[in-house]
Amino acid sequence: MYIFLILFFVSLISIILMVGRKLKLVRNGQIVETYHSHPFVLDFDKIKYQSLKYGKGVLYLILFITIRFYIRSSNFLKSKYADMKIKIKNMNKKNMVNGAPGEKVEVSKFLRKISDYKHKIREIKHKIHEEEKNS
Repeated sequence: MYIFLILFFVSLISIILMVGRKLKLVRNGQIVETYHSHPFVLDFDKIKYQSLKYGKGVLYLILFITIRFYIRSSNFLKSKYADMKIKIKNMNKKNMVNGAPGEKVEVSKFLRKISDYKHKIREIKHKIHEEEKNS
């Protein structure tokens, strides 16, 4: 119990000494008003200043990244568009038959033999009709 009383009076004397020093400085006119912020109370001016300062930096960074991405993607798409254009031209040239568009499709052997037989039969019929006309 005595220890609490001793601590109380020691702290009371120290508070009186601190206030006394401040009063002495005020009487001499040497005191300067200072603003001490409480550690748990926010300083809104400081928060505003720092948020604007760092916010501008972040916005510039986002703007830079966006513009860079736009330029790179547009260049990539332009190059791919040019490549596809060349490929389409080459495909069209390959599909041209005697200057006319068409497909070079290999005909199966069976269909080729049948078309050859039809052509031979037509030639034979044509020869027969000519002989009948001449006779």
